[in-house]
Amino acid sequence: MPKRAKEMSALEVRNLKHPGTGGNVTFAVGGVSGLLLQITPNDAKSWLLRAVVGTRRREIGLGAFPDVPLAAAREKAREARDKIERGIDPIEARKAARAALSVAQHRGLIFRKAVDRYLADKLTEFKNEKHRKQWRATLDAYTVPIGDMPVSQIAVQDVQRALAPIWTTKTETASRLRGRIERVLAWATVQGHRTGDNPARWKGNLDAILPKPGKVAKADNHPALALDDVARWFADLRLRDGTGARALEFLAMTAARSGEVRGATWGEVDLDSGIWTVPAARMKAGREHRVPLTAEALAVLEAMAPKDERRIDAYIFVAPKGGQLSDMTVSAVMRRMQEAAIGAGRRGYLDARNKRPAVPHGLRSTFRDWVAERTEYPREMAEIALAHNVGSEVERAYRRGDIIEKRRAMMAAWGRFLRSEVAPKVVKLEVRA
Repeated sequence: MPKRAKEMSALEVRNLKHPGTGGNVTFAVGGVSGLLLQITPNDAKSWLLRAVVGTRRREIGLGAFPDVPLAAAREKAREARDKIERGIDPIEARKAARAALSVAQHRGLIFRKAVDRYLADKLTEFKNEKHRKQWRATLDAYTVPIGDMPVSQIAVQDVQRALAPIWTTKTETASRLRGRIERVLAWATVQGHRTGDNPARWKGNLDAILPKPGKVAKADNHPALALDDVARWFADLRLRDGTGARALEFLAMTAARSGEVRGATWGEVDLDSGIWTVPAARMKAGREHRVPLTAEALAVLEAMAPKDERRIDAYIFVAPKGGQLSDMTVSAVMRRMQEAAIGAGRRGYLDARNKRPAVPHGLRSTFRDWVAERTEYPREMAEIALAHNVGSEVERAYRRGDIIEKRRAMMAAWGRFLRSEVAPKVVKLEVRA
């Protein structure tokens, strides 16, 4: 039997030197049969594994020392020997891997990798975490047909394959998806990964082979609470405990968006003047929005935390485990209210038009319907309360104020409607002689 090499220690390996004469020399370090440390005349060290593969003698490089220490070299040697025992030539396997990598690099950047790189550059521009997640989710879910295609090879027909399955069933999602694919491919063009027209462009391109979104399906509005059900629903809500219920109550009284309420901090609220100022960074329109708070809305806020816990950066409506309350928490309150009503044999809280269960965002539509159908408040006032753009850019430039005190009276009336209270009437008294 061949003599087994002594198993050297890491210190012994480090101290090995070239004898000073001749060319490269090798030392068997033991631990794994055939593992050698090769040393050049200028003392550069590297690892070799001498082995027989089939009928061929091989010297397999395992990396330079000390970048690859003794323990790692022995592990690499064992892995190589394991491949040899399974009939795999490590040198040929390495050549095949390099060839595959070369082919992949020649093919160019594939779409799903382009998505990763585009989002890494652009996600910081999006205003909220939900928007960022929606971008990623739609691209991951619906671009499988083109995910592994090089961006340089994607054509109009390939984009159509990705969009077609949801174009008529999820039209709004499909339309957004098309725009997102277009932006990723535009980024790839600017970065030099593709040339030519953008195959995801709509006008003069996809509009020739896909039906117009407006002709396929109308916008899917959020189910709104019917006006006749408002008082019953609000009374039910106020009987419920929990931060989610209080956030939904505050949302209803202010006609704000869920994200605006859930992200509200104590620093945004002036309890003395009764004004909640939502910064531009948290608004959909990108403009600061002031919300007049009624006495009832202020009472909800006052109940959320003791005065000594109201740090300016702390959320008002805090999740059970800390941090911002989730969108699902608020939605779940409304869903459970619907389920409880049906379970008790009562009429649920349905949209009057499509008969679907109402959702939190639909309360903004309910507020808008109330202004139009049950009050004399001007349309423009309601639109400002909802933080919508009103009038042309010129009109908005001249309208410096946000009529907040007039809106305070309107929101107080809306609060009375929620609570099913009759507004006070002014009675003219006749004076008798």
